[in-house]
Amino acid sequence: MNFLKNIYELFYPELCACCNNTLTSNELTVCVNCRHDLPLTNFTNEENNLVEKSFYGRIQIETATALFYFFKKGKIQNLIHALKYKNQQQVGTLLGNWLGSELVESNRFSSIDYIIPVPLHKNKLKTRGYNQVSFFGKSMAKILKIPFNETILTRISFTKTQTKKVRFDRWNNVHELFFVEDQKVLENKHILLIDDIITTGATLEACCKAFEKTKNIKISIACMAYTK
Repeated sequence: MNFLKNIYELFYPELCACCNNTLTSNELTVCVNCRHDLPLTNFTNEENNLVEKSFYGRIQIETATALFYFFKKGKIQNLIHALKYKNQQQVGTLLGNWLGSELVESNRFSSIDYIIPVPLHKNKLKTRGYNQVSFFGKSMAKILKIPFNETILTRISFTKTQTKKVRFDRWNNVHELFFVEDQKVLENKHILLIDDIITTGATLEACCKAFEKTKNIKISIACMAYTK
């Protein structure tokens, strides 16, 4: 069995999702060199971090964090691109385990009841075949030992890509496009809303607005990366 595996890997080697170099037998998804070079934010235990400040005066949140800084043409862009467009869902698992391990050690995220991903519209989900943050959320939920719910928040209108839009246009493009299927399930609960990249925060803001009618709900945010 190992012989056949070695033959397969000889012709179809596993590549690092960041740099595309061949992974060694002891490496998984990302090579050791890239892992040490990824731009961690260390926001999880930092009050008033840049993610939290970006929502001041817009929505009320409890806490927020992002695992990495996002830079154009950087390794995190390569990593998330592999997850989002190349179906390398093991990237989501890797990042979910990584951030989940941070969250479970932080008292700032100790009261989370549910993890809820920013949803894709059903048309985009059908085209892509998966939500790129599903495995990310499921991995965190497993570590935190709390439910992951990707059906309670739905996207009710298809929009064009948010890429390269100015903040005002992006907000108009997502405003009131999310719907909570069952408000009562989340009453008196603390949810962790998750997404891949925070740029302007317009999509997350729109999601939070959808929960405004939910009684005594608390919302925190966790994302893979934050655009600095």
